[in-house]
Amino acid sequence: MELSLSSSLHSNTPASFYLSTNSTSPPRQNLGLFSAAASNFSSRVLLKFNKSSILRQPRPVIVKSQSSSEITNDNDDHGFVLEDVPHLTSFLPDLPPYPNPLKYSQAYAIVKNTFVSPEDVVAQQIVVQKGSPRGIHFRRAGPREKVYFKPEQVHACIVTCGGLCPGINTVIREIVCGLHNMYGVDDVLGIQGGYRGFYSQNTIKLTPKLVNDIHKRGGTFLQTSRGGHDTKKIVDNIQDRGINQVYIIGGDGTHKGAAAISKEVEKRGLQVAVVGIPKTIDNDIAVIDKSFGFDTAVEEAQRAINAAHVEAECVANGVGIVKLMGRYSGFIAMFATLASRDVDCCLIPESPFYLEGQGGLLEYVEQRLKENGHVLIVLAEGAGQEYVSQSAQAVNGTDASGNRLLLDVGLWLTQEVKDHFTNVRKMEINLKYIDPTYMIRAIPSNAYDNIYCTLLAQSAVHGTMAGYTGFTVGPVNSRHAYIPINRVTEKTNTVRLTDRMWARLLASTNQPSFLQKCEIVRERADKETMEVIDDMRITSI
Repeated sequence: MELSLSSSLHSNTPASFYLSTNSTSPPRQNLGLFSAAASNFSSRVLLKFNKSSILRQPRPVIVKSQSSSEITNDNDDHGFVLEDVPHLTSFLPDLPPYPNPLKYSQAYAIVKNTFVSPEDVVAQQIVVQKGSPRGIHFRRAGPREKVYFKPEQVHACIVTCGGLCPGINTVIREIVCGLHNMYGVDDVLGIQGGYRGFYSQNTIKLTPKLVNDIHKRGGTFLQTSRGGHDTKKIVDNIQDRGINQVYIIGGDGTHKGAAAISKEVEKRGLQVAVVGIPKTIDNDIAVIDKSFGFDTAVEEAQRAINAAHVEAECVANGVGIVKLMGRYSGFIAMFATLASRDVDCCLIPESPFYLEGQGGLLEYVEQRLKENGHVLIVLAEGAGQEYVSQSAQAVNGTDASGNRLLLDVGLWLTQEVKDHFTNVRKMEINLKYIDPTYMIRAIPSNAYDNIYCTLLAQSAVHGTMAGYTGFTVGPVNSRHAYIPINRVTEKTNTVRLTDRMWARLLASTNQPSFLQKCEIVRERADKETMEVIDDMRITSI
């Protein structure tokens, strides 16, 4: 078999690899786990394989690269691309494998396929058309037949960073219990106080007994903080303590820190597996179907919406305004609105709006008051920030996590509505404003999120024991997968105004789309949305 390989390697860019075969070559041999012995292997690796030759062995085979001009086309793979995650053997090639202890587990004895096949992958795109490329795939999560850590030699640690979110304690509990119950690992440290806890806080030894009921509590058992990331100090501490598995629970900024730790570990040649568990209550993590805690947040948001609705409908000209979380993404507001059925208008960061004039928000509020005698508005905290900054002193700073500081759009909108009806319309209204943000963040996760957190934690444990590093875990089209960290940090998951879900919301609330004043929309809307708007204008002409 003749392999043709092209690698695009630059000092500061991800590596891309494409494998193909010459049609005149002998029959294919099984390919082992492809690994790049390059310093920046922790960046995205794209592997393009023929279906019959996908990763048949757990040990890596180093393939000599050729220049990009020597790429040959293989029409048999139909555009199959595997975005792989790093493995410890990519920079520690002599690392020996061991039999997985699950082979002797009584709990798994009845399972038909205990171990995930090396060929199993998860497709990012499942809605395809005849003849379309097979597209991007990720390595399927789950236990492997071989592991690269002896249980008695594992020294693991867990750290939580960033804001609070329902389900953090469940993830902590299930990592500890998963390591102990499935692999016999007893040495797990809890790093207290976020990233800075590695070098400035005490640690706590975590046991199944200690964490047994923490999933019933909100917040994080280990405490948290924003910022404080110092890669060198953190890795020095990891090395000094003899830690060889690092479980990092956090959002976008936290995962960027996890990627930096993974690269530094590789640079030093340490046998340390680093894994991220994505945490964001806003559901703004890319690639994965949903972030843990999101369902709990939507469910709890119903309480605030119901309270505002009761307040509004029990008085004359009642106006209820509820502000929910959503700095850049309006998923919580959108799903809570759809679940409620009582909301008259939902405002999110992705959908620009305007107050005055024909088709504006104030005209719509007045219309609903005349029709129903009350109106209920739900808005995400990141909506309408351009208007708030015009009427209040703009804040240009960021918090310790690098997030832009926001002005309170809820208080601003409350005042605008009051001023309009008092000074312009000369009409008395009864307005109630509810901000349940911190009440929602602090509650324990619901039943669904508890199960979801268990799957995330166990997937992370299986991956690190199998020797993978520099990855995050999550469901892709309902199948859990190992995803390169850079894929979940390169962009933010946002509501797509051109998708059916937003159309369902507009149909449910009957609110205006605010597309009439296209010059206002154009300042905020994405390229795809503007193309649709322009097509609408041409059609109307």
